[in-house]
Amino acid sequence: MANHSSPSDPDGSRRGISTQSVHAGEDRLKPCFALTDPIFCAATFNFENTGSLIEYVAKKLPRDEYARYGSPGDKSVERKLAVLEGGEAAVLYSSGMAAVAGLLLARLQAGDEVVLFDECYHRTREMCVKHLGKFAVVTHQVPACDYQRMEAVITPRTRLLVSESPTNPHLSVVDVERFAALGKKYGIETVIDSTLATPYNLRPLAVGVDYVLHSCTKYLGGHNDLVAGAVIGSAEKIEPLRKLRGVFGMISAPHNAYLLLRGMKTFALRMERHNANGLAVAEFLAAHPRIERVYYPGLPAHPYYEVARRTMGGFGGLVTFQVKDADEHQTARIVDAVRIPRIAPSFGGVESLIEQPIYMSYHDFARPQREALGIFDNMIRLSCGIENTEDLIADLKQALA
Repeated sequence: MANHSSPSDPDGSRRGISTQSVHAGEDRLKPCFALTDPIFCAATFNFENTGSLIEYVAKKLPRDEYARYGSPGDKSVERKLAVLEGGEAAVLYSSGMAAVAGLLLARLQAGDEVVLFDECYHRTREMCVKHLGKFAVVTHQVPACDYQRMEAVITPRTRLLVSESPTNPHLSVVDVERFAALGKKYGIETVIDSTLATPYNLRPLAVGVDYVLHSCTKYLGGHNDLVAGAVIGSAEKIEPLRKLRGVFGMISAPHNAYLLLRGMKTFALRMERHNANGLAVAEFLAAHPRIERVYYPGLPAHPYYEVARRTMGGFGGLVTFQVKDADEHQTARIVDAVRIPRIAPSFGGVESLIEQPIYMSYHDFARPQREALGIFDNMIRLSCGIENTEDLIADLKQALA
């Protein structure tokens, strides 16, 4: 189970994750004595005189110069993210996919190889295969959680092992200890996209994973009102990513950083409800006669239940299920019949969201391609928000009726 206390603060104390969500990374006294961090709408930051500029360059002083290289709001968010994940440093990006791109571009060059579990986010796979492939980076995809297959395709040119945990939308759970150990065995860096797990439910860095990646758009921001991404790790590993972000300009806007900082203050409280709603809804669906299959790692019938129970502090709010003896149109009628969840992409916000993956995320795929990836016509993905549990279940009950 994940440990819901965070690394030591500078004063030496150990504080719980909710306390850290509110206070970590922030100065106790802020500009103009404001309780909340101000929004710095500054593209550039001036120096008092030439001497102060020379001192900044020579001593690498911790201040800002130009917003493409970072700004005060970014730094507060990054410090908080690092504490929540138990890392030394974090780098904030304009989106989750910008974080993926920033990490891959920083760590890979022509001739290198990367190994992915095949349930990784389809845009991550597309970036590796279609786009990095144009620059002679070789991508190997192996079945999710098949560590023997992953090990079998490792070569002296392999530079990264990449996975999500849990995966989306099948919610397969990676044994992060085994995954990290495989990387250590061959001297290969490991990456876990922990967007679905969040630092509330999983701490990959604590078991030796090198990089943790988040789409902060989801649970960390939590209100469906911002787009951002981040990578967390050791200070040594994060610094090259930060420098490359400055070259490519993958920065988050000042208002985005403010919204993310504000959203994270209630992160732990929201995750309690997301976890509770996800488990209750999954149990309801698993017992319903119209449901063929439920994908949720908190259910004992899930193939990775034991791994999830051993490694995770909770199982999140995302539930995927298949409707028994239903085609795509019958399945769509259930989606249309719910009254609380909105039909929309994404997940992890306070509002419940619902979708059919064949229409929302895999509409460009032919049916044989979709089914090869485990995406079926009768599949529904439900992101449970923080509404009352009994209301969500009652709504699903009437929709299925």
